[in-house]
Amino acid sequence: MSGTPRQAFVGAGANLGDREKTLQSAAERLRRTAGIRYVESSSLYETDPVGGVDQPAFLNVVVGIETELTPESLLRELLAIELEFGRVRTVRWGPRTLDLDLLAFEGEVRNTATLTLPHPRLFERDFVKVPLRELLGRKRFAGAMWNDLRTRLGPAVDDTPGVRRWKP
Repeated sequence: MSGTPRQAFVGAGANLGDREKTLQSAAERLRRTAGIRYVESSSLYETDPVGGVDQPAFLNVVVGIETELTPESLLRELLAIELEFGRVRTVRWGPRTLDLDLLAFEGEVRNTATLTLPHPRLFERDFVKVPLRELLGRKRFAGAMWNDLRTRLGPAVDDTPGVRRWKP
């Protein structure tokens, strides 16, 4: 653990099984993780799959956290949670029970074999950008440390193709 809590954003998606329950349960699992002090989720969004693999639509959410973990420790926790939820990596960008991606971590830029921060496809994926913009508009995440991220995300768009607020 690194000591002083810092903010981070985690993208979560699922397109197999009970997608909504999986994402809610994954957020609850994050809340119970040692070293994570706060968890707040964006709205759920149903999104069209990307990557060219024929598969069902995803539900996506971005979770903002405050953590004492290092970025590498948090990534290990995310991978362990994916396994707990039955994640099997067979087809790149294929269907999955749960996908957790470390999107951004306060004060950190990385480009290693195991971790790139911010996430390398963060600014290309509307299914991440839309819910992340939502969280960055909330008081807890309004700090100046995220101004560069807000700028790089660009302005919110009312109607983003392939991204719909989830209404069960």
